[in-house]
Amino acid sequence: MTKTEPDKAAAKGGNGNGGDHVSGQSNKPLSRPAHALTHQDLAHEIGADPLSGLTPDEAKRRLEEYGKNELGEAEGIQPIKIIIAQIANAMTLVLILAMAVSFGIKSWIEGGVVAFVIGLNVVVGFFQEYSAEKTMDSLRSLSSPTATVVRGGEAMVVPSGEIVPGDLVEVKMGDTLPADIRLIEAKNFETDEALLTGESLPVRKTVESTFDDTTGPGDRLNVAYSSSTVTKGRAKGIVFATGTFTEIGAIASALNKKDSKVRPVKRKPNGHAGPHRYLEAYTLTLGDAIGRFLGVNVGTPLQRKLSKLAMLLFGIAIICAIIVLGANKFNTRQEVIIYAVATGLSMIPASLVVVLTITMAAGTKRMVERNVIVRNLKSLEALGAVTDICSDKTGTLTQGKMVARGAWIPGMGTYTVELGDEPVNPTKGDIRFAKQMPSEMDFKSSTDSEKSSTGPVTPPQDLLSTSGSRLQDFLSVCSLANLATVFSKESEETPGTVQWLARGDPTEIAIQVFASRFDFNRLRLVSGSNPEWQEVAEFPFDSDVKRMSVIMKNTETHEHWAFTKGAVERVIGACVNYFDSDGPETEPKPVTDDFRAEILQNMETFASLGLRVLALASRRLPSDGTTTTTTWNEETPRSLIESDLTFRGLIGLYDPPRPSSASAVHQCHEAGISVHMLTGDHPETAKAIAIEVGILPPLASMSRVSASVAHAMVMTASQFDALSDDQVDALPVLPLVIARCAPSTKVRMIEALHRRGRFCAMTGDGVNDSPSLRRADVGIAMGLSGSDVAKDASDIVLTDDNFASIVAAIEEGRRIFDNIQKFVLHVLAENIAQAGTLLIGLAFKDASGLSVFPLAPVEIVWIIMITSGLPDMGLGFERAVPDIMARPPQSLRTGIFTLEFIIDMIVYGLWITALCLASFVLRVYAWGNGELGNNCNEHYSDSCETVFRARATTFACLTWFALFLAWELVDMRRSFFRMQPGSQKYFTQWMVDVWRNKFLFWAIVGGFVTLFPTLYIPVINHAVFKHTGISWEWGIVFVAAGLFFGGVEGWKWAKRVFLRRRARKGAAKNGEGQGKLWKDMDVEEKIFGEYFGYGSSAEEVSVQDTSARGIENENEEGATAQRQGEHGRD
Repeated sequence: MTKTEPDKAAAKGGNGNGGDHVSGQSNKPLSRPAHALTHQDLAHEIGADPLSGLTPDEAKRRLEEYGKNELGEAEGIQPIKIIIAQIANAMTLVLILAMAVSFGIKSWIEGGVVAFVIGLNVVVGFFQEYSAEKTMDSLRSLSSPTATVVRGGEAMVVPSGEIVPGDLVEVKMGDTLPADIRLIEAKNFETDEALLTGESLPVRKTVESTFDDTTGPGDRLNVAYSSSTVTKGRAKGIVFATGTFTEIGAIASALNKKDSKVRPVKRKPNGHAGPHRYLEAYTLTLGDAIGRFLGVNVGTPLQRKLSKLAMLLFGIAIICAIIVLGANKFNTRQEVIIYAVATGLSMIPASLVVVLTITMAAGTKRMVERNVIVRNLKSLEALGAVTDICSDKTGTLTQGKMVARGAWIPGMGTYTVELGDEPVNPTKGDIRFAKQMPSEMDFKSSTDSEKSSTGPVTPPQDLLSTSGSRLQDFLSVCSLANLATVFSKESEETPGTVQWLARGDPTEIAIQVFASRFDFNRLRLVSGSNPEWQEVAEFPFDSDVKRMSVIMKNTETHEHWAFTKGAVERVIGACVNYFDSDGPETEPKPVTDDFRAEILQNMETFASLGLRVLALASRRLPSDGTTTTTTWNEETPRSLIESDLTFRGLIGLYDPPRPSSASAVHQCHEAGISVHMLTGDHPETAKAIAIEVGILPPLASMSRVSASVAHAMVMTASQFDALSDDQVDALPVLPLVIARCAPSTKVRMIEALHRRGRFCAMTGDGVNDSPSLRRADVGIAMGLSGSDVAKDASDIVLTDDNFASIVAAIEEGRRIFDNIQKFVLHVLAENIAQAGTLLIGLAFKDASGLSVFPLAPVEIVWIIMITSGLPDMGLGFERAVPDIMARPPQSLRTGIFTLEFIIDMIVYGLWITALCLASFVLRVYAWGNGELGNNCNEHYSDSCETVFRARATTFACLTWFALFLAWELVDMRRSFFRMQPGSQKYFTQWMVDVWRNKFLFWAIVGGFVTLFPTLYIPVINHAVFKHTGISWEWGIVFVAAGLFFGGVEGWKWAKRVFLRRRARKGAAKNGEGQGKLWKDMDVEEKIFGEYFGYGSSAEEVSVQDTSARGIENENEEGATAQRQGEHGRD
């Protein structure tokens, strides 16, 4: 296993300690990095004793000098900061100002209601954020709680936080490294560095080797890293780096380092700056601080838009109040001020903040049920706009476990394993056998229903019985040149059933499971009272020779055998012969150059399937006539054992994708989301896995892709990193697969996606994923296998480590995105209706020349909070529409405030305004005496009877309209009476639909019921609401309600017709006969359409890309029209 350029790039990165710490150095710089020094030189420089360790007193002194071995003190949960964050946002501040004005003019009811809204919003938001922080705090755990150190010549166990540079540490299989150590002794020592380097295979360590200063972390084989785990053997080492000076700490420190919020002063080339430059920097810094305080330049796009909307509405409210005062000649009487405040209140969406918070909180709780923990609310609504997911492969898309998938034996044929659902269970899965070599077979054309190219399914015992000795020889190497243990026992959870377990290196486990399928389990062969084989010597895997060998003695014949496995090139170099048939009298044939080429060709065939290929060989060792083991033992030169071998065959292993990965990727593609794989694996392996899970198009579709695009779709990190930002931006497409990926490559990929206007989610579990998790729009970490650093850097944590849970998260995010759009539209349409009614109502003046408001201030607050608040929450709880995961992501440029949204808001608001004013005018002038009374804004009198009844009629109309509009907005385009086009209930389906969301149903019923007490309870109606009970006026209300439904339904019908026509025109732009609506495209066209499109003209590319994805800015309307058209309902 070798590393490539990305690791070397990582070696150059500093950590967060001032930016001057060099990777590989100690807390206090050494003459050279630790991996470049011999362990004797390191011990001398760092003041360590390789025999007896530090004295307890010296360890205590160094602990005081260097500090604890921790990645940095966590701030913990700070309730005060959470409360301040809930108050310090634009919408809440607008409500606070409205409350102050209300109390200032002694409008106690209005002020009290607004104060209640503020308090509810702060309380709900606080408990939700506090709950999320507590949940994440429970997930955090120390990566290495204790460690074994030698101090004063005695071994002792101490907390890992007390480890200091110079400590002598002992580790064994299963331990977690407490710090970065320079090895001084190692016995078959391997560590799993996947959390740091992303490499799924364990790394074998050496002691005596030294490396160049610039060697990357993955190639420093004489160093073991903090937080890595020991998978094999044991070792001793001297600690040279602790805390944030370790490799894992360097990344954590960089993440914890906060960027300066002070704008830099622009200076001249000579370093000087004029006074105006300082003033400019201070002004911009102050502006940034105010913007952060108001929330207009922080948070997600939706949060920023809502904060700006709050400021805008506050400004409009002030203008409306000034208009009211001006219309009444700036009379300072209290009733004029009350009218002005009422008009201002009508423009403030008081329920918006609390409804938004409750909707997001409810969504967070639903996410927990779907194995997703949301660390902050902003990422939940952001998920609805995700256009690209950048995923690590190991442990995210795959299981992080090796399994054997294929084997080739010369003279026999090819064995293909079809896996079951238990990778370590040799009794699960089928074996197919074909006499052809792998290079002669077409694996990729095989389907589940047609496997003729890989041969028929054959029971393992039948394969053994038909083999003379070649298969047995091959299986002997698989089983015996192997230290893994695979065994079964009765399950503790389900008594009576067998549970298979495995211990050891993942590669060796996979090979042992393959041998166990044929009952060649090592435990059976080497254990028991009369074992068939006895182990004589072991020659562990060596990174120089890239082979592993054992000497075994056959207890029956007393013959000694050498069994070897390793890298194909290295093993065939030690082979001199092979068998080309299975007959008992077959003579071995010499290994020629042609046969070596044949082996390599078969190896490449397996590798193209994403398999890691090993070669197996063996030979009978010559006997000197004795039966003792003294001739062949561990002292025998390795070169003597690993020579003159007989080639036995190849075995192909792979890290299987999770069973749900392919379907999850497919669902992402259906939803118009691109999935990018960023992995440290070999390009061929990464490409094969990407095709298997559906990240890359099938090979049959690659003919539709031009050569330049095909090259860009799969790249290595060295190729990608060699490009400048301008060159990356000039690529026809961004890669779907980047192999040999380094942390810096992942960050560059995220930035490249951002420059193309994409909204990115990054998934990962290792420390190496953390910088990109932080840089991504939505960082998604793994809760089970993920590191603490990755979790801290993320926005969302998957509790089951399943890529498929991301689909659930995105679906929930889209549902919330839709529902936020619905209730914000409902709130703002009502604001327009109320403000419009009051502003136009300025024309109604009484005998004293002052305006008579058609709606009283308390009526407005009542409708905003009581009538509309609960229905708004009900809209927030609406379930996802059936096709929510079959449409492109929402536009990032517009967010919820699409052109359709704005037009709907104006149309509904003005239509309600017209109906409310019509009801007021009809009651006052058509069926009234036209008398507007005197001082009717404050008190009831006989002269105000007409005004009070007209005001009650208008209030009843507006209440009904607000409630009915909530039902109409359950679907923004389909008719309220026909929201399920496929239903056969032509006249009663609407009843089913309104009952489906019971919260919304009872909220609307409650709005109807609470209307009547305000109209008919004495004192309350006259003194508080400034209206009186009505009788025959209900006829006006019923007619107005009918007109309201007719107008809204007519508008929806017109929208559907327009959007369908526009969708057809947009699809036609793709070319005659080629234009398709989004719903008519197959998955390949939806997600790979932009890749298939290149090679045409630039204009065609733009149209195809826009039509397929619906997210490019230039032609966004046309693309949106397609999904709107098919979403445009019948």
